[in-house]
Amino acid sequence: MTIAVVALAGVFLATYLLLYKLGYIPGLACGTGDCEVVQSSRWAMFLGFPVALWGVLFYAAMFLVASAGSFGALAESLAVGRLLTVISGGGVSFSGWLTYLELAEIHAICRYCVVSAVLVLGLFALSLRDYRLHAAEQGAMGTE
Repeated sequence: MTIAVVALAGVFLATYLLLYKLGYIPGLACGTGDCEVVQSSRWAMFLGFPVALWGVLFYAAMFLVASAGSFGALAESLAVGRLLTVISGGGVSFSGWLTYLELAEIHAICRYCVVSAVLVLGLFALSLRDYRLHAAEQGAMGTE
């Protein structure tokens, strides 16, 4: 359930950035102005869509899979743990690329992007830990 809560926080964060990118919020409460620089850069779009939208989709997927995996037969399924680990691993890769772009190309650091990167890394660590714990439990029981 911790993964679902962290993912939900990410949904809210990414939605806030998306609302700014779409023009529904006039400015970001960042304090440095760097958030606007990052959000208005050419790197703020990926495959024709705002990066923040990809963030909303990522966090929503993590939330839905983690929530579904918290109840019933899926709570004991290794497949849920694998899926969460794979999705969050992709998120870590994408977030690492975005952080590189902030440092090397944009020369500005968005505080919200840093928080998102920490959330993504936390989701990966939690997913991997949970998967390993379930795998060890099921391995000890001799079941998949």
